[in-house]
Amino acid sequence: MPYLFPPAPIPTLPIIGRSESFPVRRIFCVGRNYAEHSREMGGDPEREAPFFFSKPADALVQNNCTLPFPQATQNLHFEMELVLAIGKKGQNIAPSDADDYLFGYASGIDLTRRDLQAEAKEKGRPWDTAKGFDQSAPCSAITERLAIPDIEQARISLEVNKDLKQDAKLSDMIWSPLEIICSLSSFYTLMPGDLIYTGTPAGVSQILPGDMLEGHIEGLPTIAVTFR
Repeated sequence: MPYLFPPAPIPTLPIIGRSESFPVRRIFCVGRNYAEHSREMGGDPEREAPFFFSKPADALVQNNCTLPFPQATQNLHFEMELVLAIGKKGQNIAPSDADDYLFGYASGIDLTRRDLQAEAKEKGRPWDTAKGFDQSAPCSAITERLAIPDIEQARISLEVNKDLKQDAKLSDMIWSPLEIICSLSSFYTLMPGDLIYTGTPAGVSQILPGDMLEGHIEGLPTIAVTFR
């Protein structure tokens, strides 16, 4: 049966060292997964189990992009994150099996309209307009898991106009990458092509038009975004 209009293209990411692309199915995100960031956002990291929200797959933008400043916000924030790329279908995954479902890693930035998020929290409403807006999920190329066996020892950082804003270790996560996969798989059947943004360290702050962001995770490509 013909379509009424052409279907949207599938969002994809390049894979380091391979000719194939990684087709993106869904984007999940973990909230408040670093103790210091949880505290700066008013949370209690000693009590909170992991919680999740999502972005549409077409919020994805590839690396080294120049983006228009998003509409409907006066307080856009960056959140530098390790991204997990799922390569195998799984549900209720056991901790001992979780790494079998992990295809690789990428560097990502969760862009957040913080003013809209604060308003949603105050009124007890969903965060969709604050998190799932157009071009809100910049992401680097994917590096396969086996190429970086000790990813949790890496540092994660972000600079705005060469000024260091975030700097932490991935081992500072409250929930490790494999624990996140297990937890998320208890709510959803994870599928090949799913991405998981694993939370951000402390130091998030405002982005202004003209700012250049560079995010770093040791062993992964730098993620670079400029706002016009």
